[in-house]
Amino acid sequence: MIFSEKDRLTFSPFFPDKGSRAYFMAGPCSAESEEQMLETARHLAQTGIDLFRAGVWKPRTQPNSFEGIGEDALKWLATVKSETGLAVSTEVANASHVELALKYGVDVLWIGARSTVSPFTVQEIADSLAGVDIPVMIKNPINPDVRLWIGAIERIAKANVQKIAAIHRGFSSFGPGHFRNQPRWQIAIELKRLFPDLTLICDSSHISGRRDLLEEVAQKALDLNYDGIMLEVHPNPDQALSDPQQQITPEEFRAIKSRLIFRPADSENPHFKQSLESLRRQMDEIDEEILSLLARRMGLADEIGLCKKENNISILQTRRWSEILERNMEQGLAMGLNPEFITNISKAVHQESINRQHEVMRKPD
Repeated sequence: MIFSEKDRLTFSPFFPDKGSRAYFMAGPCSAESEEQMLETARHLAQTGIDLFRAGVWKPRTQPNSFEGIGEDALKWLATVKSETGLAVSTEVANASHVELALKYGVDVLWIGARSTVSPFTVQEIADSLAGVDIPVMIKNPINPDVRLWIGAIERIAKANVQKIAAIHRGFSSFGPGHFRNQPRWQIAIELKRLFPDLTLICDSSHISGRRDLLEEVAQKALDLNYDGIMLEVHPNPDQALSDPQQQITPEEFRAIKSRLIFRPADSENPHFKQSLESLRRQMDEIDEEILSLLARRMGLADEIGLCKKENNISILQTRRWSEILERNMEQGLAMGLNPEFITNISKAVHQESINRQHEVMRKPD
C-alpha cells in the first residue's frame, strides 16, 4: 500500500514523553466489583502507570459468558480516578457506550478488535465523537488486514480526534498455536512505516494468552520501537471472570515492568551514527546485488516457461520444487540462516517464477 503525501494523516503525541520512555496501561480485563477495581488501582498507582484500563462492556464469543457489568462499572472507574488520581480508560462499541463513558468522566476510549473489523461500527463511534476532544485507541481488527486497521484510524481522525493511538493485540487464526492471537509483527510494522508519528501500543496480554509469555512479547514490542505496553492485571487472576490465564497480579506486573528495557529510536552519539551509516551502506549494496540476481533468475524462469509452452509441459514440477527447497534448506542452514526464513524466501521466489511462467503461457504465439 502506497500513500501520497496528501493522503498521510498526522497525529498529535498521545502522551507528552513519547520517544523518551515507554507508556504503560494496566488494569483488569473486566470490571467485576468496586473492591476489585480499587484494590488493583491502588497497587498500580504505586508502579507509575500512565493509564488504568478495565472492560465495562465485554464482547464475548458466546452469549452465556460474562459480558461485563455495564454502567455501574463506570461509576467504579470514576471512583478509581478520584481516589488514585489515575487516568482511566474503557472499551466502547457503539454510540451509547461513548455517551455513557463521557458522562462518567472516562479519560481515554478504546475500540476493540471486533469493532474495528466493522466500518459501520467504527463510523457510528466516530459520529458520536464529533466535537469531543478525547484520546482514542484503536485495536487491530481480528483479521490480518492493515487497510481495515487504517480505515478505522481514518474514520476516527475525520471526527477531529486529535490524539489517536493504535493497539496491536494480534490476529485470530485457525487451530492451536504458540500465541492466543498471532502477532503478525509485520502488519504493525507496516502501519508504523506508513504513519511514523502514530503512537503504537502492544497489548501483550491478548497476543500471549498466557502469563509466561507476557514479558517476552512486551520486550519484543519495545525492541521494535513500540511506544507502550498494555497488560491485564487482577488482584486474584485465577478467579477472574474473564481471561484468567492471561492476567497477572499487581506484584507480577511491577516485576515485569521493572525488567522491561525501553530503547529510543535514535542516538546523538557520532560514533554510533557513523558506524550505523557504514553498515547500512553495505546492506544497501547487498540488497542491490540480491535484486539483480533475482531479476536474472526471473529471466531464466521466463525462458523455462517458453520452453515448457513449446513442448506442452505443465508449469508446476513438484519433484523439482522439492529439490530446490531441500537444497536451499541445507545450504541456508550451513550459512546460519533461520529455517523459517529460508522456507519463506524460497516459497516467494518459487511463486513468482510460477506467476511469470503462467504469463508466458498466456501470451499468444
